[in-house]
Amino acid sequence: MQSFLDDLKNAFAPSPDEVHLELQQVRGFFLLVMLALLLLYGIALRSNPALLAPPQFILFTGLMLLHGVLHWFSPRITYLPRLATPYLVIQGTLAFTLTAISQNISLAFGLYMGLIGEAIGILRRGPKAVVSVFVYLALSGVNYGLLTQWQSLAQWMAMALPSALFVIVYVVLYGRQAEARARAQTLLTELETAHRQLTEYANQVEDLTLAAERQRMARELHDTLAQGLAGLILQLEAANSHLSESRPERAQAILQQAMSRARSTLADSRRAIDDLRGGFTGDIVDSIREEVNRFSNATGIPCSLDLAPLPPIPEPIREHTLRAVSEGLSNVARHAQAKQASVRLACVNGWLDVEVRDDGVGFDAAASGGAGHYGLLGMRERARLAGGVLEIASESGRGSTLKLRLPM
Repeated sequence: MQSFLDDLKNAFAPSPDEVHLELQQVRGFFLLVMLALLLLYGIALRSNPALLAPPQFILFTGLMLLHGVLHWFSPRITYLPRLATPYLVIQGTLAFTLTAISQNISLAFGLYMGLIGEAIGILRRGPKAVVSVFVYLALSGVNYGLLTQWQSLAQWMAMALPSALFVIVYVVLYGRQAEARARAQTLLTELETAHRQLTEYANQVEDLTLAAERQRMARELHDTLAQGLAGLILQLEAANSHLSESRPERAQAILQQAMSRARSTLADSRRAIDDLRGGFTGDIVDSIREEVNRFSNATGIPCSLDLAPLPPIPEPIREHTLRAVSEGLSNVARHAQAKQASVRLACVNGWLDVEVRDDGVGFDAAASGGAGHYGLLGMRERARLAGGVLEIASESGRGSTLKLRLPM
C-alpha cells in the first residue's frame, strides 16, 4: 500500500529531468483531449436539462473535472508502470458513470475513444494495451446498449470500430513522432555537452602545448647558448692560464678554437631562433670528434673516443646524441675534477648507446637537476621524447657514467 501511495505521489510531483522533455512533447495531444472533454461536457449539459439541477450538476461537473485532471496527469503514468492498471480502471469507471448520468450517446463514444488512445500511449502498444482497448470498447457498447435499449448495436459497431482504429493509428504515429523529437533533442543536448567537453579538452591541450613548448625552448637555449658560453669560458680560462705561464702559442691556439666555438654557438643560436624544430643535419661522427677535441684542448683532460661502426642514424637521434655528448663533457669539465674521460657510441640490438664516463669525484645523481642545473633535466626530457632511456651512475670518489639509450 505504501509503495502504491509513493507512486501516486510521484505521478503528481514535478517530472525528473530525463522525462521532462518527452512530457512536453505530448502536452499538445492532451490539450486537444481537454478541449474535446470540454466540448462533450457542454453537449451533455445542453442535451439533458436534468443535469442542470444542482445535485446532478455538482455530481456530473465534479466527476467530469476529476476525469479531466486524471487525463492531464496521465503522461506521467508512462514512467510509473504500477499505476497504469489502477489509472485505467478508475478512468473506465468514471467514463461509464458519466455516460450513465448524462444519458448522452456522444459521451459513450468520446470518452472511451480518448481512453483507448491513452491506453495505447501508456502501455506502449503491448498485450495489456490490446486488452484495454477491448475492455473500453465493451464498456462503450454496454453504455450504448443501455441508452438505446439494446437496439441498433450494429450502428454502434459501425461507428465505434472505425473510430477506435483511427484513434489507435493516430496515437501510434503521434507517439513515434514525439519520441523522434525527444531523441533528437537528447542528441542535441549530448552534442552540446560534447562540444563543451571538446572546448575544455582543447584548452587543456593548448596549456600542455605551451608548457611543452616552454620546456623545448629551455632545452634549446641550454644546449646552444648555455653550453656554448660554458665552453667559451673554459677555453678563455685555459688561454689565460697559458698566457700567465708565458705560453702564448698555446694560448693563441685555444683562442682560435674559442673564436670558432663562438661562431658555432652563434650559428646554433640563430638556427634555434629561426626554427626551434630544426634538427641537426651535419655528420655526427665529425661533430662528436670535434666536440671531444675542444674539450681536451680547453681542459687538458685526456678524452678517449670509441666510435664503433654505426648504421645511418636518423636526424632527431643525431641531434639528441650530439647534445648528450656536449652536456656530458660540459659537466665533466665543470664539476668532475677528473683526470681522464671517455666517450663511446655503439649500436646494439636496434638501440644507440651514447656513454660519457669520467674518473672524477662523482656526485649525487638523485639530487641533481635543481634550480640552475638544467642540463640533466633537459637530457631526461630528450630521452623521454625520443622514447629512450637515460641512466646515470655515480659514486663518491669513483667517477660518473652517463648513458643515453635511444631507439634507432
